[in-house]
Amino acid sequence: MKKVLSITAFALFSLTMLSAKTYDITLVAPTKAGSVQLKPGHYSFRVDGSTVTFKDESSKTYSTPVKIETGDKKYDETKVQATKDGDTDRLEDIELGGSKTKLGF
Repeated sequence: MKKVLSITAFALFSLTMLSAKTYDITLVAPTKAGSVQLKPGHYSFRVDGSTVTFKDESSKTYSTPVKIETGDKKYDETKVQATKDGDTDRLEDIELGGSKTKLGF
């Protein structure tokens, strides 16, 4: 029984690690992403439940709520959709490459 429990725990841990995949984007202008303001630069990000966490090159993190949508087909690449709002861009959504997931801000 203990062996079955440890295998189950390992399987759950592995699934958790797989769901914590990170993605990379580069922002060329100051950008509002949900409730956070991001400076231009390179960011990695991951999704945890209904929260996305961006990490900049100095490892500073920024978290904001996100709306998760599931599309009909997998997205070929990670793509950012933004609109201009004065001198700042505003993230509308991010399509996650290799998945059917779209993040709405």
